[in-house]
Amino acid sequence: MDTRLLRTFAVLARTGNFTVTAAELHLAQSTVTVQIRSLEKDLRVQLFDRLPSGAVLTDTGARLLQRAQDVLDAEDRLRHEAHSVGPIEGSVTIGASESLCAYRLPLAVAALSRTLPNVELHMRAVVTPLEAAEQLKAGRIDFALLLESHIEVPHVEAEVIGHESLSLVAVAGHLLARSGAPWERLAEETFFLLEEGCSYSDAFARQLLALPGKPPRMTRFGSIEAVRACVAAGLGLALLPVVSVKADLASGRLCAAQSFPDIPVQMLRHRSRWPTPAAQTVMARLSRLAADGWPDE
Repeated sequence: MDTRLLRTFAVLARTGNFTVTAAELHLAQSTVTVQIRSLEKDLRVQLFDRLPSGAVLTDTGARLLQRAQDVLDAEDRLRHEAHSVGPIEGSVTIGASESLCAYRLPLAVAALSRTLPNVELHMRAVVTPLEAAEQLKAGRIDFALLLESHIEVPHVEAEVIGHESLSLVAVAGHLLARSGAPWERLAEETFFLLEEGCSYSDAFARQLLALPGKPPRMTRFGSIEAVRACVAAGLGLALLPVVSVKADLASGRLCAAQSFPDIPVQMLRHRSRWPTPAAQTVMARLSRLAADGWPDE
């Protein structure tokens, strides 16, 4: 069987669009159509329903997709092992939460790029473990880094490689920071939290809603910078990774109202996807950097 047909099958299953698949594989759209028809003829099954909205996997196609991916992984592994004596090279895409993408990975990726000149490193934002699992399965990312206390997603392995400090922050001089007010006092405040799916924000929201009396006012954003700006303007409080407000705390613009337990940095990979030597190397080196506290300059 021509594995090029399986690769086209896998990409079309991910994109659901013949035109996008052709562009990604640098093929003519007619070639993609012919390859899918050839594979269906060879397997004697229909892999896709051709709908006005795009190509949708049939039940049989969905069942065979993982098998096709296994074959492609085996082919990639064979090719890499055939050249294992050479330098580590290839492309590695890291999925990560916004705080890690913005405040940890840039310096880490720069350090890795200097020592792995033949490895092309990319970052892609992911929010939840489920989203990471989908990206891992589709091959859009090689592994993911998320701030999560606990991860239990089918077909995904997770390993704690470090920790990040969290703090409830407020504008400088806020009453909570000065008086050390009790937890119940928080019900009177306004909070700006990250969007649903951020585990530490979700857990904090549940704690706030469990307080007696009228529920506190909460607004959720998809951006740490939007949350930080609202707090800096004196509009309310927020629970954020300390690294994301480090400069504001150092300058005195913001203050730490209360401390919270550290949250683990978890590295996720798909159990059935074989990581390339480049991905394995990047994962190992990022694990060491996280354990050592990340590069800070």
